[in-house]
Amino acid sequence: MTHPTILETQSLPWPDEAACGRFAFALAHAITTHPALQDARLELDGPLGAGKTTFVRHLLRALGATGRIKSPTYAVVEPYSLPLGNGQSLAVSHFDFYRFDDPREWADAGFREVYAAPGLKIAEWASRAAPQLPPPDLVLTIEPMADEHREVRAEAFSKAGQQLLAAAAKELA
Repeated sequence: MTHPTILETQSLPWPDEAACGRFAFALAHAITTHPALQDARLELDGPLGAGKTTFVRHLLRALGATGRIKSPTYAVVEPYSLPLGNGQSLAVSHFDFYRFDDPREWADAGFREVYAAPGLKIAEWASRAAPQLPPPDLVLTIEPMADEHREVRAEAFSKAGQQLLAAAAKELA
């Protein structure tokens, strides 16, 4: 199995949940203002309780989601259609592959088609579906520390991933 080349890596300290929210907002701004990034594939890695779903909730809120944002732990995927403000909408698919244990589920559930369709894809526990997933644009590895802050490693695997990181850094500056 070949691994995609990491084009860029950044370390992002999140001293608190507000920092997680600021980064999510910066990514959301990049996604909504750069149409080429609206089909990005994001993967979130880290142990249970690291804050993967918390980050996704912040990102979805920043993208315009209202109401309850459910974790797709049991459903595997939660779809969203979010307004872009220009009369168009952004399709977002939030996957959680934590309970994914049979590669046949990938084809049976139609995930290949979901990944091939336009829109943002966000996957938690992507390693459990790795053989079936297309390469990610950006991977965020969230590591909880003893004092409740998070150390995050952001790895861009494509030009889109690099653009997301650059746009987020610009927004946070």
